[in-house]
Amino acid sequence: MAKPVKSALPKAVAGRDIIVAIDAGHGGEDPGAIGPGRVREKVVVFAIAKELKRLLDSTPGYKGRLTRTGDYYISLRGRTKAARKQNADLFVSIHADGFKDKRAKGASVWVLSSRGASSEMGRWLARKENSADLIGGVGSVSLEDKDDVLASVLLDMSMTASREDSRSVATQIHSNIRRFAKMHKSHVEQAGFAVLKSPDIPSILVETGFITNPGEAAKLKTKSYQKKMANAVYKGITEHFSRKPPALTYIAQRKAENNKTYKVVSGDTLSVIASQNGVSLSSLRKANNLKSDRIKVGQVLRIPKS
Repeated sequence: MAKPVKSALPKAVAGRDIIVAIDAGHGGEDPGAIGPGRVREKVVVFAIAKELKRLLDSTPGYKGRLTRTGDYYISLRGRTKAARKQNADLFVSIHADGFKDKRAKGASVWVLSSRGASSEMGRWLARKENSADLIGGVGSVSLEDKDDVLASVLLDMSMTASREDSRSVATQIHSNIRRFAKMHKSHVEQAGFAVLKSPDIPSILVETGFITNPGEAAKLKTKSYQKKMANAVYKGITEHFSRKPPALTYIAQRKAENNKTYKVVSGDTLSVIASQNGVSLSSLRKANNLKSDRIKVGQVLRIPKS
């Protein structure tokens, strides 16, 4: 007897993965901050980045993409360019702070400041006629053929949406990290860092602690603490996208299925509604806490996932 053939769902049905660009700071000849015992920032943050990628890759609907896959240098603009090339839905840059005073300590989470956003908009508008760059991620729009007013409006809309999502993710990650680590500030901070300046990709920067502080350096170089930090970032990312998934993604489609409802009209019966939606009568009753099959016109029923 022939074995049944398992057919994969078409991509249009299955939904695409949410792409997270994971940027391990520094690399190559740039070691970043150096702490006690010559522990180097570039090594610590790369370990955290790889663990974050592992967590995302093991979660249906997500895919992590490293901006650097080894110990080599990439320019700041090269990092954001790599994220754009991968059609990233989110850019996460991971670092470890350093300061001349070894008493300085605390992790922090950063988003783009309004001044940084304004300067980046000006940069994009100034070079739009000589650039093949697009804005808008998967649904990309070229600025090249737009007049200055329209290009400015499009950029402003994209930047505003990107900054709102950046703050949402950053706030969740900040809340997760503060459960086990001291925070440098009690709130998400803002700056004009170059790696945060993509007008169309929500971008955050996580400073995992001060590697120049002996206590924090001792933690940051351990596998257990690196995993704890990666997990805090991972949970912040997935919690954000479970609330606000990008269109046409697997996560968005799964959310739509879980939130599917039906409004009862005249002539409907519970068994017919169940059949039309491909669910069992018992599961439809259970999803709506029904003790019988009696329903009323205008009643809104929750349709369980088939």
